[in-house]
Amino acid sequence: MPTDTSRPAARSPRPAALVRRVVFVDGVRTPFGRARKDGLYAHTRADDLSVKTVRELLRRHPELPPERIDEVAIAATTQQGDQGLTLGRTVGVLAGLPRSVPGYAIDRMCAGAMTAVTNTAAAIGFGAQDVALAGGVEHMGHHPMGFDADPNPRFLSERLVANDALNMGVTAENLHDKFPALTRERADAYGVASQDKYAAALAAGKIEPDLVPVALRDPEHGWGLATADEPPRPGTTVEAIQKLSTPFRAGGRVTAGTAAPLTDGAASCLLAAEETAAELGLPTRMRMVSFAYAGVEPEIMGIGPVPATVKALDRAGLSIEDIGLFEINEAFAVQVLSFLDAFGIADDDPRVNQYGGAIAVGHPLASSGVRLMTQLARQFEENPDVRFGLTTMCVGLGQGGTVIWENPHHADYEPLEGTTAK
Repeated sequence: MPTDTSRPAARSPRPAALVRRVVFVDGVRTPFGRARKDGLYAHTRADDLSVKTVRELLRRHPELPPERIDEVAIAATTQQGDQGLTLGRTVGVLAGLPRSVPGYAIDRMCAGAMTAVTNTAAAIGFGAQDVALAGGVEHMGHHPMGFDADPNPRFLSERLVANDALNMGVTAENLHDKFPALTRERADAYGVASQDKYAAALAAGKIEPDLVPVALRDPEHGWGLATADEPPRPGTTVEAIQKLSTPFRAGGRVTAGTAAPLTDGAASCLLAAEETAAELGLPTRMRMVSFAYAGVEPEIMGIGPVPATVKALDRAGLSIEDIGLFEINEAFAVQVLSFLDAFGIADDDPRVNQYGGAIAVGHPLASSGVRLMTQLARQFEENPDVRFGLTTMCVGLGQGGTVIWENPHHADYEPLEGTTAK
């Protein structure tokens, strides 16, 4: 008899999707420097900054055999010169990793390092990897944002985006326009608070433990050592900020006191499957719960964290009330304030940016996502009563990214047997 082709042949059952718990083992960063000709890293290569962070993670975790690292993902927004040439691979080789360890570069502008983390975490969760290095670097002194870029003329000729959508400072002014409650007075107060909180965290010894010193060589001044962040301006007052000009618009509301300074720096972290961390004796500082990215109109890119957070919370089965700590990247004060207003959070809520933020410490674009995560991990240790926290940031060209994390120090955390929380 002829075969009945109207019905598909029986197939073997497909195996259930493999989903493994992914943990944040550790994170470090370089001190951040001002992106200018006399800045901290004016004569230091971008890839060397990233190498320092990778080598520091290996030094801090001798229990991790380097050959067990399955991937190196390093982000940069402007991938050329000393931060080009497939950074994940070149940084891995320069850091002394075995040649068997692969790597790649990634770009999602400000959320580059965040995306490196979520990409490698997804691979770990799927079972394709066990341990990964993820991070980002930006030397804005060598490579200003958008330098030598060639945007497609269709963006403007076909009105795909507004004329000012590629200028991040103008998009911040646009947020002020769209939401009248986001006043300059609120932004000024927030900018000063960021400086004050960073200064307090520094004085309390909460910043230095995450920093890796970087050797410097200046052709005029000789050798040096970078051990502290350069951008912060302690003692900043509202009265001083009120006198600053508004460079993005005459009579505007965004100033140097309410925007992250142009910055050079790098950050990297170690991620692992929870069972692999237990096997190797690696610490568990956070567990990834969910993540999400969302797009918004490019001319108001600063609102991007709001829909990204809504998606991440929904995927985690959580509400904003479940979040006990927030690390929000301060590209601009107005961007953070728009997030806080969207979720009914006060400007001075103690859960938000306990160590200050990018307005004080700087925002080396693609590296900032891991800075947020590393600071959240430290705050989890200090606040065992907090179960969930999130890291979130706006992204140029109209995006937002959010990652939700669980605190392993919380009483309700259920680790796999043999996993340690440190």
